[in-house]
Amino acid sequence: MDVRKRNRVSVTGREGGPVVMLAHGFECDQGLWRLVAPELEKHFQVVLFDHVGAGHSDVSAWSAERYSSLDAYAQDVIEICQELGPGPVNFVGHSVSAMIGVLAAVREPGLFERLVLLTPSPSYIDDGDYRGGFSEQDIDELLESLDSNYLGWSATMAPVIMGNPERPELGEELTNSFCRTDPEIARVFAKATFLSDNRADLAKVTVPTLIAESARDTIAPREVGAFVHAQIPGSELVTLDSTGHCPQLSAPEETAEAIIAFVQGP
Repeated sequence: MDVRKRNRVSVTGREGGPVVMLAHGFECDQGLWRLVAPELEKHFQVVLFDHVGAGHSDVSAWSAERYSSLDAYAQDVIEICQELGPGPVNFVGHSVSAMIGVLAAVREPGLFERLVLLTPSPSYIDDGDYRGGFSEQDIDELLESLDSNYLGWSATMAPVIMGNPERPELGEELTNSFCRTDPEIARVFAKATFLSDNRADLAKVTVPTLIAESARDTIAPREVGAFVHAQIPGSELVTLDSTGHCPQLSAPEETAEAIIAFVQGP
């Protein structure tokens, strides 16, 4: 299947400039980069895509068996990079896509110039001294709620993920994004996301990496950002003055500035 069609790949921005690939998070699509992409396009060639099963991707390419783990999404990212060619890309992964980018870069480091991990979490479940932000019971209840009433779960969880209760339009945008997703696909992706544990993969990253965390994020608290930074050799950590798990919507200018500064380098 044509990779560009499968993942609805679009390329915009400065032709011949450094390539920045933007990867959306759980149950979102490339539209959630709409406030950041225009600024990046002034400096870079920008690649947008939808994960299979999200947005306007080719849903016929999705199967529960294939996409039951993050490995399949990482392989898709690798195939998009290979299709784009010839040079390496600067990969920006939001939320679960941060770990998808980590897996892809560990597997094929030559395809990646740099990684930007935006509000990443290698594991959402607390484990000993590691604080992921949720207990096992929390995640079990979250998944049970999603299974039993996906639309209700979306309406409840999206505003929590977004934060910024004084800006309800942001939570509504994320709710609408969730509700556009097929519930079966959402259930499979949720399990792949919230039950994954990629802590051991972080030390294998050899690509220059920036961790961009939110100052106030209930989904990926700052302890998680500090952990990811400590585990990835030579990585940089920046704390955005933002609230919520989606700073590309709540603080787009600061998010764009962090990406630009890191990709352009000193």
